[in-house]
Amino acid sequence: MVVATRPETKPLSSEELRKIHAYWRACNYLAVGMIYLRDNPLLKEPLKPEHVKKRLLGHWGTSPGLSFVYIHLNRLIKKYDLNAIYMAGPGHGAPGVLAPVYLEGTYSEIYPDKSEDEEGMKKFFKQFSFPGGIGSHCTPETPGSIHEGGELGYSLSHAYGAAYDHPDLIVTCVVGDGEAETGPLATAWHSNKFVNPIRDGAVLPILHLNGYKIANPTILARISHEELEGLFRGYGYTPYFVEGDDPETMHQDMAATLEECVNEIRKIQQEARSSGVVRRPRWPMIVLRSPKGWTGPKEVDGHKVEGFWRAHQVPMGAMHSNPEHLRLLEEWMKSYKPEELFDENGTFIGELKELAPTGNRRMSANPVANGGFLRKQLLLPNFRDYAVAVSEPGKVEAENTRPLGNFLRDIMRKNPTNFRIFGPDETASNRLNAVYEVSKKVWLADMLPEDQDGSELSTDGRVMEMLSEHTLLGWLEGYLLSGRHGFFHTYEAFAHVIDSMFNQHAKWLDICKNEISWRAPVSSENILLSSTVWRQDHNGFSHQDPGFIDIVTNKSADVTRIYLPPDANCLLSVADHCLRSTNYVNVIVADKQKHLQYLSMDEAIKHCTKGIGIWEWASNDDCGTDPDEPDVVMACCGDVATMESLAATAILRQEIPHLKIRFINVVDLFTLQPQTEHPHGHSDWDFDSLFTKDKPIIFNFHGYPWLIHKLAYRRTNHNNLHVRGYKEKGNINTPLELAIENQVDRFNLVIDVIDRVPKLGPAAAFVRERMKNEIIENVNYAFENGMDKPEIVDWKWPY
Repeated sequence: MVVATRPETKPLSSEELRKIHAYWRACNYLAVGMIYLRDNPLLKEPLKPEHVKKRLLGHWGTSPGLSFVYIHLNRLIKKYDLNAIYMAGPGHGAPGVLAPVYLEGTYSEIYPDKSEDEEGMKKFFKQFSFPGGIGSHCTPETPGSIHEGGELGYSLSHAYGAAYDHPDLIVTCVVGDGEAETGPLATAWHSNKFVNPIRDGAVLPILHLNGYKIANPTILARISHEELEGLFRGYGYTPYFVEGDDPETMHQDMAATLEECVNEIRKIQQEARSSGVVRRPRWPMIVLRSPKGWTGPKEVDGHKVEGFWRAHQVPMGAMHSNPEHLRLLEEWMKSYKPEELFDENGTFIGELKELAPTGNRRMSANPVANGGFLRKQLLLPNFRDYAVAVSEPGKVEAENTRPLGNFLRDIMRKNPTNFRIFGPDETASNRLNAVYEVSKKVWLADMLPEDQDGSELSTDGRVMEMLSEHTLLGWLEGYLLSGRHGFFHTYEAFAHVIDSMFNQHAKWLDICKNEISWRAPVSSENILLSSTVWRQDHNGFSHQDPGFIDIVTNKSADVTRIYLPPDANCLLSVADHCLRSTNYVNVIVADKQKHLQYLSMDEAIKHCTKGIGIWEWASNDDCGTDPDEPDVVMACCGDVATMESLAATAILRQEIPHLKIRFINVVDLFTLQPQTEHPHGHSDWDFDSLFTKDKPIIFNFHGYPWLIHKLAYRRTNHNNLHVRGYKEKGNINTPLELAIENQVDRFNLVIDVIDRVPKLGPAAAFVRERMKNEIIENVNYAFENGMDKPEIVDWKWPY
């Protein structure tokens, strides 16, 4: 296909051109008004300082380009009855989206006080970047948005996530040229290799080159046309170019180019759907090159503004102290001729309003962008059917995540069009490969004959694998926000790659859940962290980091949940709960290696429902007819931490049989917080009844020990809470050696109990010495043999 940098056709009649340009003028007028004005919205009187906000926030530079694309897409929605949504990637570009959303009426329908008249426009202007109002990017309050843009880099992956399994949907995604410099955006261009034109919708990326970031040129705007075209051809797209600054020419070029791209998308889909043959097509994309701050002031105070970085944010300030700037603002706003766009009451004139689509065809009212309305409950098999048989606690071993893989396999079988699994090349590694029995990995790039031997690739796959956690989580978030379900898994240490993505999504959910009643609940973001810190003894120090959950505890308690199931049955119970939930980020930490199994399925369900509980079979403080308080509480959270605590308890019960021990396991991490801080938190009475008010607590934790102190610092017995956890010690070690280095092993735990229980002290000196000797012997054995002693590897609960 020949790339058309300047289409020869001019699809707009003179009347259509006049109207579409007038519509765009109205968008630009509203965008400027949002940034500057708090009163006098129609400029019916000379502009005065008191009409202008004292704090000027927002980004003008990208806004004209965003609304330019939006209104041209509207034309094609009407012409072809398209099902389309709009993704605005450039940060803080909300004025360019809010303006057309307001003009097509959706904003006033959702927020009746922002009515389509002078008073409503005044409120619409004032709320923008104003206390009690809305932010300067496409926040959850923006109708039609499922991508906030609060952090750059995720627009394109969100767009593709929304397009998967929505066969008639076109997602137009405007990518800012500053945003295009981010790592997540760079990898997201490869998403076109995962779009199946038979069953998926399409994404039309539009790279908006306006040349500048906050104070610097952008890279893609300063390379040659040949290099830029080669870049996107190399990514597998057919790039079209729309370039210039003359509005009349640009309107015609954009109308022709956008129409050609839409027709090309429809042609690709029609050919695939009629033939039933899936090939990877060259999807179209557009490079839109227009001036930064297009149609704004050319120059301010002797400095170039339009087409330069000074147009990026607010082109001029000091409106209350600089009369010349106030005059320039009034001149700028009047250049859009608002009297031709709005009637005396401030209502958008009818001949222009009719250019927009109506009803749900408006991108701001499309149900896909309020995905909870499209969401259907997952058809879930009974997770109990996948249980590991446990007749006695701590006697049998199983890979905890493998039964989960069987469960996910059958979920995928029952939900073939609205459930996907996302993970970076680790589905088999994390023992979830049973899903391949139902669906392979989606792959539309080249395939080789040898791929048939275990690569599990298919053009019709539903398992999403790519070695970019950013792109994968972006796909998942777009998929969830547009009404579907999914499951994301990754190695624990590398979940930090998506720290900030999780942050943004959690903030989005928090606003939607607590402040925006018109957004329907969406499926929760379920994240499994496997290949965990305590079983990275072979990969070394770089793979040892359990700190992602620390980040999660910083977010709103209304939307965050953290689970550390100790065995396979608890993992199944937790996973079922998470997959049924809405409007949460659920983080599950479960290792993939073989671990001892402790609870039957019925016991696991009760334990997980409570989130925390005493394991009576491991405790001995409830003996006889006159139970007493324990001498010590052995608490644990996490699979390896649980095993080592149990092993320490077994040693103590053998060596010091008169010692009364209470054993507590924590599945739901937030139960440690007071109920005033988290909905899953326990009351002080419940907490004290479990942990006592004055007895030592030896808490063995999967992660960094200070996290437990952070959660429980207000508890009555916090001074007696002694936490063991990962302390950044270790490298290539055996499992026990790694535990010893961080003092979470059974021998150090026994020593800790001896040191903390007052009545022991010197009386247990010989036990203490034996534990020290065990530590030395086991470390030496590991160095000599490269593995742990057989009695450690084969240890079972002895009672």
